[in-house]
Amino acid sequence: MLRFDPFTDIDAFTKSVLTAGTGNNRSPRFMPMDLYKVDDHYVLHADLPGIDPGSVDVHIDGSTLTLTAHRSTLSEEGVNWLASERFAGTYRRQLSISEDIDAEQIVASYDNGVLTVTLPIAEKAKPRRIEISSGSPSRPENAQAKQQVQIEA
Repeated sequence: MLRFDPFTDIDAFTKSVLTAGTGNNRSPRFMPMDLYKVDDHYVLHADLPGIDPGSVDVHIDGSTLTLTAHRSTLSEEGVNWLASERFAGTYRRQLSISEDIDAEQIVASYDNGVLTVTLPIAEKAKPRRIEISSGSPSRPENAQAKQQVQIEA
């Protein structure tokens, strides 16, 4: 019995359109990352195994943080590949950051295949306690002036 699936051609077409422009099968597809908040800063970890540390770039432009890295392919002629599953090429990830981040204090390091970016929260965005005064909501200068006038009279 031969079964006909009308969606097979549509699925194949969709996959070809969505993967167009990504290069060969060994080009990077994504840069997996974790992002979390600890106390007064955010920490981003991006997995980039086998990347030359000199090719890693962290760039901020306005409210866009861009992470870029490059993994080179083997350029040996006469290589007979038995398996080729590691991606090669340029990895790029862009994130929008809020104005609550102190862009001047962002630091990054690359160790054991993991890029770590620390994004400190700006002082103006940190929670703070507001002191509460007691008494009438009048301005302190006027209250002090009234008190001095009453004493002199």
